Amino acid sequence: MAPSKKKHASNQACVIPGGFTVLSVQFNSDSVAQHKLYVKEHKVRSERSSHRPMDRTLFVLNIPPYCSEDVAKQMFSQFGSVQSVELRDHPGSSQDSGPKMSKFFRPAAKQGFKVGYVVFENSSSIAAAKSHPHNVPLLVCTEEQWIQQYTESFIHTDNLQKIVDSFMEGYDKRKKEHRNTQKEHIAELRKKFEEDKQRIALLRAQRKFKPY
Repeated sequence: MAPSKKKHASNQACVIPGGFTVLSVQFNSDSVAQHKLYVKEHKVRSERSSHRPMDRTLFVLNIPPYCSEDVAKQMFSQFGSVQSVELRDHPGSSQDSGPKMSKFFRPAAKQGFKVGYVVFENSSSIAAAKSHPHNVPLLVCTEEQWIQQYTESFIHTDNLQKIVDSFMEGYDKRKKEHRNTQKEHIAELRKKFEEDKQRIALLRAQRKFKPY
């Protein structure tokens, strides 16, 4: 009876202090080495109205550098449909708002372990992830997908030229609009200056004219 109990226990989820569930990760089915992820339901009241809904967001620690957002999305999709995945260097609020830039102009991403926010389409997926047996590893990616990602990482000159041209057109447009705004502001200041000069001249003339 003892061996059967041990086998049964190994099929249970492993929960550690802090409420994190341990998930094992393997590069592929033939890999011997495993990596550990630590997940729990995301519950931050200050982000209740953000794009990280508390009832559908899984907070993930210790995501390896080779695991991209696309890979993480596929890996966690076994628990249900994934709406979005966000990887960050540190826990916290969402990425700073600002103009969205092409990947060719963004600073190089830091190659280190990350934290993640996985948003599912259904809240039941959170329970499925938290109850996943720790001895059943998640597969990171297949070899074909890695080859595809490697191929897509190359920058095609035609696409890059289009992106550069589009960026420069936008830059020239914003610069022209800024210049026009400056010209209008200078013209308005000149107009006001001339009006003030006429007003002062009129006041001086009125002081010199004394009919009595």
